[in-house]
Amino acid sequence: MRRPRLPGWRREALRTTLWLVPIVCVVAAVVLFVTTYELDQAVYRGSLDLPSWIRTGSADAGRAVLIGIAAAVITVVGVVFSITILALTLASQQFGPRMLRTFIRDLGTQVTLGVFVASFVYAVLALGSITEGSHGHPAFVPHISITIAEFLMFLDIAFLIYFIHHIAVTIQLPEVIATIAGDLGRAIDETLPEPLSRVTTGAAASDERGPTVAELSDLLDTEGLIIPATRSGYLQFVGYAQLLAIAEGTDTVIRLVNRPGHFVLAGRPLAWVWPAARAEEVRSALASAHITGPQRTLAQDPVFPIDQLVEIAIRALSPAVNDTFTALTCIDWLSDGLSNISGRHFVEGVYRDRAGVIRLIEPDPSYARMVNRAVDKVRQAARGMPAVLIRLMDALANVAEYTISAEQRQVLRREADMVLRASVESIVVPEDLSDLKRRYARFEQIVNSLDSGVGAPRSWPKAVVGARAKGGSGPGG
Repeated sequence: MRRPRLPGWRREALRTTLWLVPIVCVVAAVVLFVTTYELDQAVYRGSLDLPSWIRTGSADAGRAVLIGIAAAVITVVGVVFSITILALTLASQQFGPRMLRTFIRDLGTQVTLGVFVASFVYAVLALGSITEGSHGHPAFVPHISITIAEFLMFLDIAFLIYFIHHIAVTIQLPEVIATIAGDLGRAIDETLPEPLSRVTTGAAASDERGPTVAELSDLLDTEGLIIPATRSGYLQFVGYAQLLAIAEGTDTVIRLVNRPGHFVLAGRPLAWVWPAARAEEVRSALASAHITGPQRTLAQDPVFPIDQLVEIAIRALSPAVNDTFTALTCIDWLSDGLSNISGRHFVEGVYRDRAGVIRLIEPDPSYARMVNRAVDKVRQAARGMPAVLIRLMDALANVAEYTISAEQRQVLRREADMVLRASVESIVVPEDLSDLKRRYARFEQIVNSLDSGVGAPRSWPKAVVGARAKGGSGPGG
C-alpha cells in the first residue's frame, strides 16, 4: 500500500532541520549564476552592451575579487556555524535539551546560513567560468556575475549584523518563553478548533446514522480485534483523514488507543478494530498513519509546549539555579495558554463518514491532563517559595474566569486546594501565608460566581492569540 501523505507531520519535520533552507538558497544561487552567465556570454559575443554600473576589469582582477569574496564568505560561514553551535549548547544547558528544537526551527538562523553558503557557491561558480584568451579570442570575464557576487557580499554583511543581533535576542529567557507560548497558542488553535468542527467529518450532525459511540465501544470491547504497535516511540502524528477513508472503504470501525504525544510501546495495543474479520485489511494503514519518533513534536500535541514551559520553570526553581523571576514568567505564560484552552469545547473525538456513520474514535482530549501537567510539577518545585505559590494561585484564578463548564472549574479547584495545602505546610512567615489565602479567597469567589450563574466566563479574543507570539501579555501578565 502506498504510504499516505501527512503534510502536517512532514512540514514540521522539514522545518526542524538546518539543511533545507540552505539547500534551497544554493539552488537559487545556481539558477542565478546560470542566468548571469548567459548574459555574460551575450556580452562576450557582442549582442548585449554592459550597463555603466557593471564592474569591468581583466581576468586576473576578476579572479582576485572572486577569490577574496569566496575566502571571506567561507570564513564567516564557519563563524556563523560556531555561533549557532554555541547558542545551541547554551540553550541545552540553561533551558533543557528539549528546547533545542525551538532553536533549530528558527527561520532566521536557517536563512542566514543559506545566504552565506549560497554566496560562496555563486562566487566559486563565477570564478570557474573565467577563461584565458587563446587563438585570437579575448579572455572571458563574467563582469555581470562578478558584480552580482559583490552585491551578495554586501548582503552577507547585512545578514551577519542581523544574525548577531538575532542570536543575542533569541537566547534571552523571556524571548524563549514567549516563543514557546506562541507555539502553544498555535497548537491549541490546530488541535482544539471551534466547537463541533471535529465531531462530524463529511456529515452534518443531523445526518448521524448507525450505532452510537457507547454501542460501538461495547462491540469493540467484546468482538473487536486489537492491532498491536510495531514500533516503540513517541507518537508524533496521526493521519486521521487516511484512517477515516480506510475505515469507510473496509466498512470497519477503528478506536485509537493513543493521542499524539503519548509513548507507544511495541507490542502494546495501538487500536481496536471491529468487525474482527476485517481487521487485517486496516493493519498496514494503521501502522503507516501513526508516525512515531524518539521525541515529541508540536504537531497535534498542545501538551508538548506546556511541558517545555514547565521544564524551564522547574529548572529555574532548582537550588542550583534559583531564578524565581524566570519561574514567574513561565507561570504567566502558562496561565495565558490555559485560559485559551479553558474557552474551548473539548468535543468527543468521533469521526463520521459521508453517510454519517461513526468510523473512527480517538481518546478524548483531557482538560484535566493539560492543567495537571501545567501546575503539578511547578507546585511541587515551589514548596517554601511564597512568591511562586502566590503567583500560581493568581494564575489559577485568572484561568478560572475563562472556564465554560463546572467540570473545568472542578479541575482548577483541585489544583488550587493543593497549592493552598502546600503553602500551609511550607510557608513559615504568617504574612506571606495570609497573602496567599487572600488569593485563594479570590479564586473561590470567581469559581462560586460562575457555578451559581451570577457571572459569565470571559471570552478569549482572537487578537490576543495573534499577539502571543509577538510577546504580548495574557491574563497572567
